[in-house]
Amino acid sequence: MMNWTQLLSSKRLGLESSGQQRDDRTEFQRDYDRLIFSAPFRRLQNKTQVFPLPGSIFVHNRLTHSLEVSSVGRSLGNDVSRLLLERHPELRETHFTELGSIVSAACLAHDLGNPPFGHSGERAIATYFSEGAGSWLKDYVEPETGDRLSPEQWEDLIHFEGNANAFRLLTHHFDGRRKGGFVMTYSTLASIVKYPFSSNLAGDHQKFGFFTSEREDYQRIADELGIIRHSSPEGTLCYARFPLVYLVEAADDICYEIMDIEDAHKLKILSTADTRELLLAYFTPERRREIEEYMARLDVHDVNEQIVYLRSCVINCLEGECVQAFVEAEDEILAGTYEGTLIQHISEIPRAAYNTCVGKSFGHIYHSKDVVDIELAGFRVMTELVHLMVEAVMNPDRTYSQLLLNRVSRQYQIRAPRLYDRLMAVLDYISGMTDVYALDLYRKINGTSFPII
Repeated sequence: MMNWTQLLSSKRLGLESSGQQRDDRTEFQRDYDRLIFSAPFRRLQNKTQVFPLPGSIFVHNRLTHSLEVSSVGRSLGNDVSRLLLERHPELRETHFTELGSIVSAACLAHDLGNPPFGHSGERAIATYFSEGAGSWLKDYVEPETGDRLSPEQWEDLIHFEGNANAFRLLTHHFDGRRKGGFVMTYSTLASIVKYPFSSNLAGDHQKFGFFTSEREDYQRIADELGIIRHSSPEGTLCYARFPLVYLVEAADDICYEIMDIEDAHKLKILSTADTRELLLAYFTPERRREIEEYMARLDVHDVNEQIVYLRSCVINCLEGECVQAFVEAEDEILAGTYEGTLIQHISEIPRAAYNTCVGKSFGHIYHSKDVVDIELAGFRVMTELVHLMVEAVMNPDRTYSQLLLNRVSRQYQIRAPRLYDRLMAVLDYISGMTDVYALDLYRKINGTSFPII
């Protein structure tokens, strides 16, 4: 059984032997501020969420999504803390009062590892190695050193995953950076690992929590926090989820599903009538009448404002439901036996409405022409960039390779002696790009765009 006192630690990765810095902020607030002011977080403003980056109508990108998830996550953490402190008053003098700060910081970081073009970018990277031009690297042996990819390292590449990449971005010792990466607290780092197992357990779902290169870092964090380790085949690693992961996941689930519905309405993919019905379905008939009567009294005629109000009511409803689900399942969560997500355990009416929204999203939104077009273009751009950069690191003495490698910042270990490190450096470089930067580089490489002379 995990316990809250051990689970909530302000120890920082890379500064284990150093004292804490002192100012008016808590260590977890420092995590939040460090992320807000970071370059990878700023770059999220030019990374696709679902719909293409805004033209005349503004829809969500990864940055606005992360900020909204963080806001909902803070409410989830604060409400869970308040209710569970009534059950465990002995935790009042511990970090338990800071659950809101930990969850909100983890929510800010949860998408940092996503490559350009959303899930299409992830798939492009993984399939380049699993079934594309990079598949030959599985059995490649360096002629001079005999170095080759281990089975675990190969699994990292063919199951490339944004969640694992976020953990790497926050913890990896990039060249010229300090040890420990962002030097985040153990509890904040554990809160972003949605799938706490190694890539050789990813299977067909392609989900895992950390690359081979960060395996020891996660083990150190998990063992320090007392996260339960599950039995797994030799050579694999599998832990129970850190409890606060459920709150980060719930905040993400709430925001992406409800905000995608709102964006689809703005883009006229969904009609106002359909959108209203989808959102009002979260409530009992009595509560639904109250909401409609209140909207009538407000005399708001702007349909977008009506949808905004309904969306806020739904988010508030789901936030309260997920808090209740977490509190009721505390023992199972701490025992590492809880199955599914919090959304799957909320009461019947909002759960049915949420599932209806999911079905509508897959049927009408995620397969809409604009979304599919950006996925097609993104897949092509990412595949080409990965291929050219891999060819460059595998043949660094070629003239064209040198031109490409000279574009790469020195923080990326693009000339590392080990094959795995070079390939991961390629993915570090490309996954850190914005959609705009990746597209611009692709055009320049293909000679369809030239720098101003």
